[in-house]
Amino acid sequence: MGLGFLLSIIVGGLAGWIASSIMKADTGIFLNIILGIIGAVVLNLLLGLLGIYAERAVLPQLIVGIIGACLLIWVARKVRA
Repeated sequence: MGLGFLLSIIVGGLAGWIASSIMKADTGIFLNIILGIIGAVVLNLLLGLLGIYAERAVLPQLIVGIIGACLLIWVARKVRA
């Protein structure tokens, strides 16, 4: 069972906010939520290809979301440059 819709938005927003702070990106609350959710999905897919599966609980998904959002910010910066 996953986190649920509301909890996914909360965890995604928190992950995106932390990632934007780490990466020194100036993003708003809406983009933070999007970055956190998409970052978690992308990194969960990449980890799944390697046979690694994060537990479907708040803390592991928060960590995956932060790392995934940082990865998305990094890629976006490289594409823009």
